[in-house]
Amino acid sequence: MVDSAALDQAVGALGERAIVVISGAGVSTDSGIPDYRGPGREPRTPMNFATYLATPEARRRYWARAHVGWERMARARPNPAHVALARLERAGTVSGLITQNVDGLHAGAGSRRIVELHGRIADVTCLSCGQATDRSDLHQRQLEVNPGFADRRRSLLAPDGDVDLAEDDVAEFVVPGCVVCGGDLKPDVVFFGENVPVDRVRRCYRMVESAEALLVVGSSLTVHSGRRFVVRAAELRLPIVIVNRGPTRSDHLATVRISDGATQALRGLLPRLLDPAVGQSAANRAS
Repeated sequence: MVDSAALDQAVGALGERAIVVISGAGVSTDSGIPDYRGPGREPRTPMNFATYLATPEARRRYWARAHVGWERMARARPNPAHVALARLERAGTVSGLITQNVDGLHAGAGSRRIVELHGRIADVTCLSCGQATDRSDLHQRQLEVNPGFADRRRSLLAPDGDVDLAEDDVAEFVVPGCVVCGGDLKPDVVFFGENVPVDRVRRCYRMVESAEALLVVGSSLTVHSGRRFVVRAAELRLPIVIVNRGPTRSDHLATVRISDGATQALRGLLPRLLDPAVGQSAANRAS
């Protein structure tokens, strides 16, 4: 159970302010999608952009692993943390949400003022002609040319929506190309070592610069792509509340730090932020 005093302090920092949220993989763990760096997890390096572009073998490895994991990734549904943030947006408390996740679950829960910083794994683009493809359509094509591949190779889902496979299994996988030009396909997500599109970064900065408080949920803020917005909030002297099970690289910037899971913390924060009377009482206790 989340410490009530910590929740009161968070409400004291966030209450009656326009809040921008930064969400990370910890928000989706209760939907069955593991995070990268949570307590007890083995370190895992995501796909590197240069590696992906370098060889057909690297692309085959990516798509074979992603093919096996896709059906479970596609079945993931929003959990109470996603729902709580969507409710706070509808109430006008959350003015915007920057998510580092590629699973689309915030939109599925009803959030609308979203910047999906790293893209969406449900979208695919051609590296040659730019043709956009729906991932479910590509998956069907993969099933047709790799019958039974996913059924024969079950493994634990990884943070990128893929699974670990033996190299012998990967070698068997047939990778379909673009339906328009036959070129190589890539999920429309920002790989490690790839730059976030400039216009997307600018939208995030504008969102933070128009906010009155910042709430970080479920992110260790290890990578620069998300951490830079926390740094900007600190420069603007905004109250910053960080909710994460493990330490983050921006704990020293936090006004309030809650070391707990996203679902548990948001269940405690939701009624306090939605009800002014409850929120004011909490703020009084925290002061």
